[in-house]
Amino acid sequence: MRKILIVDDELSVRDSLRMIFKKDYQVIMAGSSAEAWEKVQSEEPDLIFLDIIMPDKDGMEMLKELRQNQPLTPVVMLTATKTVKTAVEAMKLGAHDYITKPFDIEELKVIAEKALERRDLETLNRRLWDEVEERYSFDNIIGKSKEMREIYSTICQIAEKNSTVLIHGESGTGKELVAKAIHYNSLRKDKPFVAVNCAAIPDTLIESELFGHEKGAFTDAQSRRIGHFETAHQGTLFLDEISELSLPTQAKILRALQEREFIRVGGAKTVSVDVRLISATNKNLEELMARASFRSDLYYRINVVPLTIPPLRKRKEDILLLVQHFLDKHAGPGKRKVSPEAMDILMAYDWPGNVRELENIIERIVVMTNVETIGPNELPPNLKTTSRVEIIKQEVLDGRISFEDAEKGFERDIIIEALKKTKYVQTKAADLLGISRRILKYKMDKYGIEGPQEN
Repeated sequence: MRKILIVDDELSVRDSLRMIFKKDYQVIMAGSSAEAWEKVQSEEPDLIFLDIIMPDKDGMEMLKELRQNQPLTPVVMLTATKTVKTAVEAMKLGAHDYITKPFDIEELKVIAEKALERRDLETLNRRLWDEVEERYSFDNIIGKSKEMREIYSTICQIAEKNSTVLIHGESGTGKELVAKAIHYNSLRKDKPFVAVNCAAIPDTLIESELFGHEKGAFTDAQSRRIGHFETAHQGTLFLDEISELSLPTQAKILRALQEREFIRVGGAKTVSVDVRLISATNKNLEELMARASFRSDLYYRINVVPLTIPPLRKRKEDILLLVQHFLDKHAGPGKRKVSPEAMDILMAYDWPGNVRELENIIERIVVMTNVETIGPNELPPNLKTTSRVEIIKQEVLDGRISFEDAEKGFERDIIIEALKKTKYVQTKAADLLGISRRILKYKMDKYGIEGPQEN
């Protein structure tokens, strides 16, 4: 049940309000400011009715302190004499409303309902913003490799600037996540972040999508439409796969960036905008410029701060962190883990779909299995086709084992396979390997390989 705190030095007023609200709320009462503060701390009320004239402290002073310490708790001021000056001052200090004695019961109930509705909305809004900021904090871009540390550093340097950013990277590397990290760590974080996938919008619609249109601009334009540039005003506009835009559209974007204004499709009036542009591409824009399919003037305008996100195959030391991050995300913290054998397979795979592919596979395993430790059998077949040679090679290149140990491991694996193939007949295994039985026996003893003996 919601809690309402009544703060008034007159017992009759407190009792009257308690009778009005006791059916629908838990009513807490205080006869002084000092007692009220104790109730605020111990009871955490959802709504406060506060008298302006108090014996120990003026209600206006307490209102100031409440707004500093309990900004989401609505406060309704109570007084016997209503003046415009006092009402205006109370509202400026952050009071939700202002009501005079004697009270109208229905008015009191309506004020309480609206105050609590507003509190719920503000609490939800604050929680959502906290979640957004946490999710897109650059601290949550997973990776400890040298390349990722450089990206963290660059985000820190550029986030609070207004410079345009061009993010390069293969599909699935997390370009939009980096763009959001830049936005939500910038001075524009309380304004819109608008993401547009340029490759997903037909060329005939892209201009209307970006700049909007006026009513009657074309056959289906039944009303005015606000475009993405206008929606992102004072915030950040993220154009993903910008290389897919046609040359005429590129020219219009260039003008909007340079002039900070544009004209809606079918319109005559210019619209001023203030947006920070972050673009992304998985293609080489310089090669496109050489083929005259991307404007050089737009390229130099958007490429003020270039950022390259490496593919996952070039930062495999991050795979272990990413796997655990996605397991915790989809199964719950600490609920699942991956066996060393399965991790070897994950490390050896090239990940053409990058981080997106890795997350999809981990989520699929979490949904389709219930084992606590994920082994090779739980991995998709296409991952397990990676050869042992590739796994050993990757372990050497990642510095997890020495070249000498890799060489020994490779030799041991070959001997075991030869023995299995010949059903542990050592003479046949030696012939298969092109060595003498004596050397084979020596190596079996060296590597601790046991098996059926010949008579």
